[in-house]
Amino acid sequence: MACTLDITFENGTKMPALGFGTWRASDEEVEKALNEALEAGYRHIDTAPVYLNEKTIGKVLKQWIDAGKVTRDELFIVTKLPPHGIRASSVEKFLKKSLNDLQLEYVDLYHVHVPFTLPEVNGPFLVENGLIVLETTTDHVALWKAMEAVYEAGLARNIGLSNFNQRQIQRILDNCQIKPANLQIENHIYLQQPELVKFAKANGITVTAYSPLGSKGIEKLLGREVPDLLDNPVVKEIAEKLGKTPAQVLLRHLLQRGISTIPKSTNPKRLRDNIDLFTFDIEDSDMVRLNELDQNIRICDFGFFPGVTKHPEFPF
Repeated sequence: MACTLDITFENGTKMPALGFGTWRASDEEVEKALNEALEAGYRHIDTAPVYLNEKTIGKVLKQWIDAGKVTRDELFIVTKLPPHGIRASSVEKFLKKSLNDLQLEYVDLYHVHVPFTLPEVNGPFLVENGLIVLETTTDHVALWKAMEAVYEAGLARNIGLSNFNQRQIQRILDNCQIKPANLQIENHIYLQQPELVKFAKANGITVTAYSPLGSKGIEKLLGREVPDLLDNPVVKEIAEKLGKTPAQVLLRHLLQRGISTIPKSTNPKRLRDNIDLFTFDIEDSDMVRLNELDQNIRICDFGFFPGVTKHPEFPF
């Protein structure tokens, strides 16, 4: 099965199927890695205010655009409304802050990062007795109307959701004028979420997978061990047969499922390997074997937000 280089939204927008993720990268790392990624051919760049690197990303993008090495139209920039901005009155303000940091007039896709709300702060999230302070008056219908307003104003060319569950997405669909264009969720061989993916696609919502390689690097943040997807025997066997890396197999598996993905790497060789996915296919029989690896193991369960599971809109 051949993969296209783009995922097409219902409104005709084309998003590169393979993007560059920037979570958990320091300013110095992300500056170097983003330059490497742009050199390697990445044009879909995913970020968020809570990654604390939008200013650095904006600096690099401006350098590339000013030097004529890339045009704005060639780029697909994604950012998100942060957890402490998940309320209708904050949408435009937080988007304009991101646009200022990114040195852009618009983003190509603006996501609601999470379905739950935290109190608005300028610094770290508020904590009491070791637990994140919650704001439990989240109103998704009012929130989405504010998202539609920044779309209509041209500040975001597309709007979407991240980490929402099926019930929450349905509520948006039942009350929207403009449907979400994209749903960004954790997705990899151990958490394939077939029902949620099927639901999104049936409603004309494209899907993007974050943590496609399993995010082994967030073990310290979570305070627990996470599985090593790259060491899975089936993945390694298929990689050896194809003459590819295990990471390439994991990413190609997602693309053949019709899911875009945003692997993060700061290693120049792996950056180039990760984008080299369009010259080979995984056979149908091997796709079945990879599909059978699904164990419903969520790695990014927001365990780094202690107490957030008590929020009425916690999605998992």
